[in-house]
Amino acid sequence: MLYASKSSVGVFLLLFIALSSFAQFTKVDADVKQIMKEQDIVGMSFAVVKGGKIIYANSFGQKDIESNTLLSNGDIFRIASISKSFSATSIMQLVEARKISLDDDFGKLVGFRIRNPNFPDQVITLRMVMSHTSSINDSQGYFNLDVINPDKTPDWAKSYNTYAPGSDYQYCNLNYNMVGSVIERVSGERFDNYVKNHVLTPLGLYGGYNVDSLDKGRFTTLYDYDEKNKKYLPSPQAYVSRSEDISKYVMGYSTPIFSPTGGMKISATDLAKYMIMHMHGGKANGTRIISKKSSKAMQTKIADVENYGLALGTNLEDIIPGEKMTGHTGSAYGLYSIMFFNPKEDFGFVVIVNGSST
Repeated sequence: MLYASKSSVGVFLLLFIALSSFAQFTKVDADVKQIMKEQDIVGMSFAVVKGGKIIYANSFGQKDIESNTLLSNGDIFRIASISKSFSATSIMQLVEARKISLDDDFGKLVGFRIRNPNFPDQVITLRMVMSHTSSINDSQGYFNLDVINPDKTPDWAKSYNTYAPGSDYQYCNLNYNMVGSVIERVSGERFDNYVKNHVLTPLGLYGGYNVDSLDKGRFTTLYDYDEKNKKYLPSPQAYVSRSEDISKYVMGYSTPIFSPTGGMKISATDLAKYMIMHMHGGKANGTRIISKKSSKAMQTKIADVENYGLALGTNLEDIIPGEKMTGHTGSAYGLYSIMFFNPKEDFGFVVIVNGSST
């Protein structure tokens, strides 16, 4: 399920109205600040895209409460589940290289048996895993592949639902942490390096999944709201160093330490540049990252019960009334992030909030 905070949607609508009426975006700033005040938002960065370009971007509020540091457009956030689209984009590159197929048996790709015990003869494919129709769930956790590996735990069967693979939809973070492992096993590159080398760098973007490779001075502090004591609590776990884990890293299995499902760190403006690539069929600023066919596959819904493709919600009508939007949201550690676009009308928005009391 794609969840967006009330404050994020409110800003989204303001930006859309300004874009539609050709208003000056600087006039929107006062309204954004009012929403931030009403929703008690710590800080917010946003970007507006039209015609393949960022036509407006701004940041308000605090990057860090304790030091009273103001947020700027260059500051980066852990964007949570929007990260899944970076993993899916990487997979599509490997599909195009004919190293894998979306219809491959996922167990053969990830290196251990992936079968729903209620339907042991039914193959669970890569496509099912990427579209959350795998019948896999997060009930046992998702930061360690042991939870679903029959060779590692006797409780592996609890990670499966009772319905047949491919027959229903359930959003599942474990799916994409396993996808990250497949990227390593197929490409031979560590997950964080693959995304950097094949997605971020070609697009000229600063960011990544590896906290230790990034400028910590640009990290935006994320805040959970303590309702009982009416105060914000920083979430340092959002940017935990992985240097010790990396020192004993097992390729193709330790991958969840980078959280392919939610661990991308990037600014709102660079996320908007990445979004442009998806808006324009896999190409941005003269650089093609994936083919038009792959881009279309990511934006085509798989399950009958949910408008979800491959790490992108599609034809969503509840974001902006009267508009069919494609994209994703993120929510973790107090953060809310939104990346949605309309490829036909060629516009889109990114909104990231680092803490809200609502």
